Order: sequence, then C-alpha cells, then structure tokens
Amino acid sequence: MLDLIMCIDDDPITLLLFKKVINKALFSKEIITAQNGEEALEFFKSIKDTTTKQPQLIFLDLNMPVMGGWEFLDYFNKPEYLNFNNIKVVVLSSTIDPEDVKKSKTYPIVIDFLPKPITTSMLDYLKTKF
Repeated sequence: MLDLIMCIDDDPITLLLFKKVINKALFSKEIITAQNGEEALEFFKSIKDTTTKQPQLIFLDLNMPVMGGWEFLDYFNKPEYLNFNNIKVVVLSSTIDPEDVKKSKTYPIVIDFLPKPITTSMLDYLKTKF
C-alpha cells in the first residue's frame, strides 16, 4: 500500500469514483487531488523546501481547463521540479488515441497510460510496478 497518491482531474464524479476504488483496493493510505495541472504545480511549489510528504504516484488526466496533462508534464520535467523526479505518473484518460499513448512514453516519469475509469484490476496491475 502506498502512503500518498495524487489525482489530477477536473471532473468531480471521476474524483469521487477514483477515491472509492482506491479505498476499496487498499491501494493508498491517503489521496490528495488537484482540479488541473496548474493547481498541482502550485501544490508542489508549496512543499518544495519542506519535509511535507510527497505523493508517490500521480494519476493524471489529459484534458482539463486552465492547464491540461501535457502542459503539466512539460512543466513538471523542468529543473525547478527536480526534487520530485522520483514521483511516477500514470496517465488516466478517456482518450485512447494511439498518438497520446506514444507521446506519453516520451516522458520518463510516465509509467503507464490507462483508460478511465480506474478499476481494482488496474490497481492490482499497478501494484506490480512498485
């Protein structure tokens, strides 16, 4: 079981379902959320020079207002976020465009690309990566 994970998604229904499935699967002790990439980056900026617990895994939606998943990944890979380069990302998206899957593989921190909604079997599969 992971200690802390983050879900970046703008849809409240998706977030509610996500939390239920995570808790049912005993996948993580704690879940934090962000409505978009910009909100997530602000969170990471706020804990950068602290001893605050970091998420071990981020579930990232691609299509969000303000800042989408691709933009988030581009910023999160910049030197100012180097302290967080051990955090892995799973893209969780309703799109299954092969080009998106291919693009996700260009980011070393992205360990998988999974379709929404998250399921307990997906989480069991992800447990093998930790």
